[in-house]
Amino acid sequence: QVQLVESGGGLVQAGGSLRLSCAASGRTFSNYDMGWFRQAPGKEREFVAAIMRSGGSTYYADSVKGRFTISRDNAKNTVFLQMSNLKPEDTAVYYCAANQGLLSVVPSRYDYWGQGTQVTVSS
Repeated sequence: QVQLVESGGGLVQAGGSLRLSCAASGRTFSNYDMGWFRQAPGKEREFVAAIMRSGGSTYYADSVKGRFTISRDNAKNTVFLQMSNLKPEDTAVYYCAANQGLLSVVPSRYDYWGQGTQVTVSS
């Protein structure tokens, strides 16, 4: 079992930046691909970004490409999401997830989830 705890969310004005962190414990962090997802009220959970266990490959949703950067520090058991040029439509609860399979954009492929951190972008 893997425990994931997100942090770094908050309120920011449009055009601003935030860095989210996800601290993992319980299993060998480097065995998992990691992803960030988000969910706004009344909407389905959507893929944001993913990074393979080695950190060698990343993938982004088109809606955040060029604005968000996912990274990981396996020595610290932590994955990050650097968010820049934030837009009101980025407002959501952001979730960190761990995938013991292959890199995926599908929520059901992820085995462990954090509790989420709220990101609110004002216009």
